[in-house]
Amino acid sequence: MKILVTGAAGFIGYYLVKRLLQEGHHVVGMDNVNDYYDPELKYSRLEECGIIGERPLLFGKEYMSNVWTSYRFVRINLEDKDRVLLLFKEKEFEQVIHLAAQAGVRYSLENPWAYIDSNIVGTMSILEACRQYPVKQLIYATSSSVYGNSPDAPYSTEQCVDYPISLYAATKKSNELMAYTYSHLFQIPTVGLRFFTVYGPWGRPDMAYFSFTKKIFAGEKIDVFNHGELWRDFTYIDDIISGIDLIIENPNKIDNRLNGANFALYNIGNSSPVKLIEFINILESILGKNANLNLIGMQPGDVLSTHADVEPLERDYGFKPNTPLEEGLARFVKWYREYYGK
Repeated sequence: MKILVTGAAGFIGYYLVKRLLQEGHHVVGMDNVNDYYDPELKYSRLEECGIIGERPLLFGKEYMSNVWTSYRFVRINLEDKDRVLLLFKEKEFEQVIHLAAQAGVRYSLENPWAYIDSNIVGTMSILEACRQYPVKQLIYATSSSVYGNSPDAPYSTEQCVDYPISLYAATKKSNELMAYTYSHLFQIPTVGLRFFTVYGPWGRPDMAYFSFTKKIFAGEKIDVFNHGELWRDFTYIDDIISGIDLIIENPNKIDNRLNGANFALYNIGNSSPVKLIEFINILESILGKNANLNLIGMQPGDVLSTHADVEPLERDYGFKPNTPLEEGLARFVKWYREYYGK
């Protein structure tokens, strides 16, 4: 199939592009390669897929992989609707996996407009392009953060999520509403995936497991919010990619209609929350180093717990996460040591 992956220089996008190329699909990767975190890590991911060129890569220029003849990459801002439409017109995509977004809960307190531009306006660009140049299926990333501090666990996609506690979460909830509307009005098949704390090699430096590892190596204190009384549903990257791949390979497999719209929404997580202090203990054991903890209070926008109900995704597509946290963290630490020479 001809597939567009937005956010192709990002953590999840990088892994998905590699999987799709290995399966023989023709892939176009799109990303704006911004500096929310170290762009060098993003360029390294691109180079792993054979995208090598001047830095920074030029906006609007198409780069061909020197590893995969079926891979092209183009640097575009999501909110540049004219370029997005032109790309859809030229490439005639069969499926779109929309992973690009401005991430980070705490950063949304500092730079809210980045979330409106990327997550709201950017997603609108993708939806409009799918309307004008119809695709078999649009899969898009949403987030466990939409559940806020809901007391109902495990979290189900059927429960109310009308009370987000960060702008990031509000934009992700907005994306779900936008997708439903376009499914209803224009019969665009959409599948939203609420990701739960994805981790693994090549991950995001702003995530706790990454920043903790960096600071433990450096002998620096790590901030442990809510005095460690937090729970997270850590989900290994390979399990996430396998879940997305099942949906890609079975477009419109499930007649999962809501009020007449070809719209589906799933949690995708490990469904096994771990307490933050226990997570740190596992990381210390793998690193062979003790962490210097700075126990502090709750941060604005943070949630106390995440816990995914993944039964619908298992029922409809056979999704089954199977990577224990100890194994996944060990793989991450091995990569971290190799990449940073530790």
